[in-house]
Amino acid sequence: MNSAPQQYRQALEECIRAQASPPDKLSHQPRLYRLAVLLAEGQPFDDDVAHAAAWLHDLGVFIGHRPEDLQALATWDHVAYVTREAPGLLRRFGFPAVKIPAVLEAIRTHMPQCEPTTFEGVLLRDADILEQLGAVSVLRTVSKVGRDTRFILFSDALRTLRQNLEKLPGMLRLESGRRLAEPRIQTLRLFLNAAESESGGVDW
Repeated sequence: MNSAPQQYRQALEECIRAQASPPDKLSHQPRLYRLAVLLAEGQPFDDDVAHAAAWLHDLGVFIGHRPEDLQALATWDHVAYVTREAPGLLRRFGFPAVKIPAVLEAIRTHMPQCEPTTFEGVLLRDADILEQLGAVSVLRTVSKVGRDTRFILFSDALRTLRQNLEKLPGMLRLESGRRLAEPRIQTLRLFLNAAESESGGVDW
């Protein structure tokens, strides 16, 4: 990697670190990029695009970027927000302009219900699905209880985790993703079974 990519990657990472709020929102980005690289298993892909998409894709969920009004937040499209904001940020950091459309396309299709049109998009989507399985998923979901209107009780978090377990593994596109998912699925299933057993049927 020459000095130019190092510079714009560093600038992007520093920007996201400064904007990430709550602070625990930050660790998702480097994990997502690492997972995307692992999922490729040596197949050619644009590493600049994968890196930028992984670091930028959740800009719209940070406090200061998303609406504060709860009614507006309920219909907030964080993907549309980041696709509007990302081009200006990337140009400011010196990111190659010719690659910006590919970054936006990967971000646009990173949600599980989306249909990626590029390999970088598939990598980002499968990586994001993996982040919603296993021990990391438990930490990310339970941490939202009491500060996210979707998660008032722990049972709300457990319901979401159960839905992830039931739906997401079958949505993975890559064989590498399915392999990496196996231990995460087992971990999440064991956690959910233990939580159900220990709760004694109480809605907590």
